[in-house]
Amino acid sequence: MSKVALVTGGTRGIGAAISMALKNAGYSVAANYAGNDEAAQKFKAETGIPVYRWSVADYDACEAGIRQVEADLGPVAVLVNNAGITRDSMFHKMTRDQWREVIDTNLHGVFNMTHPLWSGMRDRKFGRVVTISSINGQKGQAGQANYSASKAGDIGFTKALAQEGARAGITVNVICPGYIGTDMVMAVPEKVRESIIAQIPVGRLGEPEEIARCVVFLASEDSGFITGATITANGGQYFAG
Repeated sequence: MSKVALVTGGTRGIGAAISMALKNAGYSVAANYAGNDEAAQKFKAETGIPVYRWSVADYDACEAGIRQVEADLGPVAVLVNNAGITRDSMFHKMTRDQWREVIDTNLHGVFNMTHPLWSGMRDRKFGRVVTISSINGQKGQAGQANYSASKAGDIGFTKALAQEGARAGITVNVICPGYIGTDMVMAVPEKVRESIIAQIPVGRLGEPEEIARCVVFLASEDSGFITGATITANGGQYFAG
């Protein structure tokens, strides 16, 4: 029986690439999404991966969603915390709602998804938790005090929880992508995109599939000695100390 992998924000962009890569690697995959029913149903039709709608910002919804996934597919062995949002604004103009919405999804959402699964992983003596952070959680970014804080929090969460999970056979790792050629990035004006690429030493945007391959490795049994790690995947744009 194949292991079950649950990917939040798993029907679009990097999340969709992760869901498909895990399926191709032999996992039974469940893809969570927040609200875009049209995109989710298209993804399901094209890939055959079941989709489940709930907000990761809501702990009770996460508990209920996880119960449904496990009833349908079996115990979740691999959790990929990929769901994330932006509400960019210079700090002097940032509203409390812009701050709260990003923290609730990007940081609280990682707790809300990991916490209900943790006991089961401990009981089974196996688990893989992979969280998608960001280059801007490492270096910061003007106009993203909320986003950078949430993504930096994800890194701290990973380092602490890895120490708790290690003896229970659970690894906890984080990936920090740089600028990836998702629909969101490709939608920015060409001149802006060119200025971004000019800052990337390898001279191009990353591909969602490149992040997905990192996830597949960290989800595998072959990665059992790697925990608490931050995988920097940004084309050389930033080197974490």
